[in-house]
Amino acid sequence: MATRGVAATTLDDVRAASGTSKSQLYHHFEDKDALVHAVVRQQGEQTLELNARGLSRLNSMRGLELWRNAVLQKVTVRNGAYGCELGSLAAELSDVDEDARVMLASMFQNWEQLFIDGFERMQQSGILRDDAEPARLATAVIAALQGGYLLAQAAHAVEPMRVALDMALDHVRSFQASAAGAAPKKRRVAQKRTKTA
Repeated sequence: MATRGVAATTLDDVRAASGTSKSQLYHHFEDKDALVHAVVRQQGEQTLELNARGLSRLNSMRGLELWRNAVLQKVTVRNGAYGCELGSLAAELSDVDEDARVMLASMFQNWEQLFIDGFERMQQSGILRDDAEPARLATAVIAALQGGYLLAQAAHAVEPMRVALDMALDHVRSFQASAAGAAPKKRRVAQKRTKTA
């Protein structure tokens, strides 16, 4: 399904690739929809686990840059082919399989939440200004990522992904606090209370 797409993959293809009989396959999956939903869950778990390694402790622009570098490395190795595992499934299934769409939407929300949490930590430490909106920044980064995957897949080249991610990170940098105002939020609050007292 990752290489051919969901629609072009038959249960006979799956049986041939897995070396299972029809009865074995139907013992685990009552129909193709059940198999597709299992694929969605597995791809979602793998994608989120992989991204959580680089994003669960995100607290700096350097951390965001390291995540970007890892994505570019993955796309470079595949020469842009196959796109994003979740994005490809979402493009193919969201308008034809409501259960799959709901699962995929939840997975993308969890993916965005990794960025939201990181951007909130960066706000708390004074790296990002108070007017930065973590949820909007997270959506912008995910949108750039998915657009980058699509263009890189069409071009079979990494450059579209590089451009998309660099622009997204530049947008995040535009909310960086100045050196003078970069004191962590907790310290700024404490200073304000001292002045009030």
